[in-house]
Amino acid sequence: MTLQLSRISLPLKLTFLIFSMVLNCMGLIILQLADEKITYGELGFLESFKDLPIAFISLFAVGFINKTGTKKALIAALTIVGFCSCLLPFIEVFWFYKLWFAIIGACFALGKICVFGIIRNNISDEKSLAKTMNNVEASFMIGIFVVNTGFGWLISSRFSEFWKFGFLLIAVLSAVTIFLLSKINISEAKPLENKSVFSELSVFTTPSVALFLGVVFFIVFVEQGFNSWLPSFYKNHLKVNSFFALQATSFLSLFSYAGRTVTANIIRRFSLPGYYISCMTLIIAVLVMIVGIQYFDSEDSKLLLFLFPVIGLFLSPLYPVINSRMIAQVDKEKVNLFTSLIVIFSSLGSSVSSIIMAILFGKQLLSFYPLYILSCVILLFGISLVYFSITKRKI
Repeated sequence: MTLQLSRISLPLKLTFLIFSMVLNCMGLIILQLADEKITYGELGFLESFKDLPIAFISLFAVGFINKTGTKKALIAALTIVGFCSCLLPFIEVFWFYKLWFAIIGACFALGKICVFGIIRNNISDEKSLAKTMNNVEASFMIGIFVVNTGFGWLISSRFSEFWKFGFLLIAVLSAVTIFLLSKINISEAKPLENKSVFSELSVFTTPSVALFLGVVFFIVFVEQGFNSWLPSFYKNHLKVNSFFALQATSFLSLFSYAGRTVTANIIRRFSLPGYYISCMTLIIAVLVMIVGIQYFDSEDSKLLLFLFPVIGLFLSPLYPVINSRMIAQVDKEKVNLFTSLIVIFSSLGSSVSSIIMAILFGKQLLSFYPLYILSCVILLFGISLVYFSITKRKI
């Protein structure tokens, strides 16, 4: 029986909002620690401490969720995030950031599998799935806006030395979300029957799944190039101050929120592949405009400040649209396992992207940033076309 998602939408949205804030504070931390003479090489690998635990924990998280239930697992993840957010303001050493992001990454893997599982277990139609996932994932973009605007204001004020105390508000929000989750009933899927996770993965060894995971990898690869590194590009190449650099990402997140919200409301009128390809075409058009301005007008044109955020309008729907199309074809009993694969390849895309970006920034090749992003988008476009050409209605 279909659960009325209106009763659980708020805690699901708040969950994604919280994880968005703790994951996407990476751009802020890179900006702050770079001023403390931490090298870009070290900061680039800091991203891996967040992403690799996400990949490693994901498969094992499925077994934990099967034993405890989706709601209890989600509450456990949020409890740990709240506790870690309370600790961060009081510890100064760099190694703690690595440990902090590793714990946050593991909790995110657990939380994302739970949220996707709750949605899939109660919705079967792929367009309804796309609508719901865009609405829930839109709150992820609000988290990026809140963390960059809030912390941006804090670090530009006379209280800038206390910027880390902003994480205490995330801890409070985690407590509120845990309370809301504890008050609702959630329909649980039947766990897999006494089979190892790895033996169950054999059902997903098909060309369509492999291409789908490749598409997921490169979508996050491209997104990461914006979310964590755009503030540093604005500050170091376009010569704006730290506050405005962070607001660039805030505007990117607002356009991304608009993109996912609009998609949620109009997606039923279009085919998912057609909508996806249209968004990709528009991304390429904006990036070609940016590259044209950079190479034929001015390398550090301030017009770039306003064009980059527009990309979020078309980039943000790609991830929920492609995921909902594939998840709708997966048996409810196996959705947690399949979601773990999505989380793994998403985290790998994020980690690899950040390492490459660290090299780009470390070697002072910032003038190639837009061209590099354009090349990645064209590669993603090619893989997506192949995926849509061979994918079937069922895995």
